[in-house]
Amino acid sequence: MTDVAWIDAALTAARPQALGALLRYFRDLDTAEEAYQNACLRALRNWPENGPPRDPAAWLIMVGRNAALDEVRRRGKQQELPDDDVISDLGDAENEIAERLDNSHYRDDILRLLFICCHPDLPATQQIALALRIVSGLTVRQIARAFLVSEAAMEQRITRAKAAVAKAGVAFETPGAVERSKRLGVVAAMIYLVFNEGYSANGGTSQARAPLCEEAIRLARLLLRLFQNEPEIMGLTALLLLQHARAAARFDSDGAIILLDDQDRRLWNRTMITEGAALIDKAMRHRRPGPYQVQAAIAALHASAPKPEETDWRQIDLLYATLERLQPSPVVTLNRSVALSKVEGPEAALALISPLEQRLSGYFHFFGVKGALLMQLGHNEEARIAFDCAIALANSSAEAAHIRAHLDRLVKDGAARRPQSYLT
Repeated sequence: MTDVAWIDAALTAARPQALGALLRYFRDLDTAEEAYQNACLRALRNWPENGPPRDPAAWLIMVGRNAALDEVRRRGKQQELPDDDVISDLGDAENEIAERLDNSHYRDDILRLLFICCHPDLPATQQIALALRIVSGLTVRQIARAFLVSEAAMEQRITRAKAAVAKAGVAFETPGAVERSKRLGVVAAMIYLVFNEGYSANGGTSQARAPLCEEAIRLARLLLRLFQNEPEIMGLTALLLLQHARAAARFDSDGAIILLDDQDRRLWNRTMITEGAALIDKAMRHRRPGPYQVQAAIAALHASAPKPEETDWRQIDLLYATLERLQPSPVVTLNRSVALSKVEGPEAALALISPLEQRLSGYFHFFGVKGALLMQLGHNEEARIAFDCAIALANSSAEAAHIRAHLDRLVKDGAARRPQSYLT
């Protein structure tokens, strides 16, 4: 119970609660983070010898707060300390805090911590970096490696994000019901962005960035524990689980993309799929559909098909039509076209996406899908032009290599290729 692995897991699990409470107390990200780190150092010295505390988060809050106040005293700042009888009996204070950890006060601390990282003044990349550093506790080196930038660049990004939060004067009061609802949507979107940063990695970097997917799932589960009756948070968690379940089958040994239809489904993580499917079933019983639920339902249909030809494409097409109504977007329509090509054929799908070309003129996947549909129709010269556009817009060597494979096939046989899902 007191080995290093258990202590590391306990510190990681307690981080959001402890850091959130310390942030509310000191109202400064750097001070709260330093207080938490000091508490962790004391835990590493204390817990192996004395055993784990009854509630690690409560212990870390109290020890971190006292350590920070001691630092304030050493620096000679004018700040009144609590009376000695308040901080002298750590055991009693720990019990009192532990009894309050399940109350809304401390749930708001965690939500506040997540929301601060999602401040609207911050670019999305800074939001994600700050959340991974403050909430998840990843090191600057780990985050920089995941984002494929230098440590110095990532350190600057996080520093700028902290400065922007401090300048914005973020409120630390407990949010009301309306603001809570707004915060929840922003936090959910941040978690989804974290996941996509890992999921969109190409074969050469997918292993390095897989921890981003795993961390997003951990944060989604945390959010689900705080909002157990929110169907959209169930849908978000289900979506991440169902998507990440296919991670082992999405690239070959050389890092080349393997499309969904061609993936070895024996490599899919069935435990994740079962958990994700159960969550989306539970969410739908609430009869309050939302974009995350619909996307999760689509992912569940893919995951439940034993073979590609057994995929319920008609139901997927209907779900994409629902998603278009809930969250209109040319990208959603583009995704729907893949399902439509399976149901009504490539000509109907091509007619659906043709009006999108101007808005998606800089989007790699548009020209990839367009080229695949034209190839199915036997319009090989037009397909070649679309594939050339896709290569020019490729975000990774794996994407470019995937399109070149299509071009090679055109050159070799000039024949229409069987319909593909064009999903990875």
